[in-house]
Amino acid sequence: VDGTGEVVRVAPAGENRLLAIRAPDGLARYIARKGSITVNGVSLTVNEVRAAEFTVNLIPHTVQATNLKGLKPGMRVNLEVDLLARYLDRLNEHCGKGG
Repeated sequence: VDGTGEVVRVAPAGENRLLAIRAPDGLARYIARKGSITVNGVSLTVNEVRAAEFTVNLIPHTVQATNLKGLKPGMRVNLEVDLLARYLDRLNEHCGKGG
């Protein structure tokens, strides 16, 4: 677990649910549209990112088969950011120091 986020909203989106989460500043930089994010151990694709807030789409199977079905605004969730994003950040740090 890289950190915890806060559920901002859960809204119906057709048959699916749209889950919005606010990530801590230290993790927000690693979250990108169409990238991966793990929420409470469930790997998901990021739909949108606005500052430190991001959304994911939960299909009915994901809601029923995981621990994400009971999420409500204000609840804390465990977050793990995309490994590739962390690797790229490390590479940028290394190259920025003269390589």
